[in-house]
Amino acid sequence: MPQHLPARELQIKVIPKSSKSEVVGILGDGTWKVKVAAPPEKGRANEELRATLARHFGVPVRDVEIVSGETSQRKRVRIKGLS
Repeated sequence: MPQHLPARELQIKVIPKSSKSEVVGILGDGTWKVKVAAPPEKGRANEELRATLARHFGVPVRDVEIVSGETSQRKRVRIKGLS
């Protein structure tokens, strides 16, 4: 039987083509601001976002899922293993 980890959904604002990939902080409306070095082409910025969030929260990349906003700077992301 698969183990179900607690998950948390976050609102994210992504800034692509930045000088480095990092979680910048939380905006006034509760949205997380994340810079990624990758350009928004062929899903590269999304993959970089997943990797950056995984590194920040200490979870595997496979536990970070983009729920909505694949082609937008504003995304909803589910991260397993967070409560």
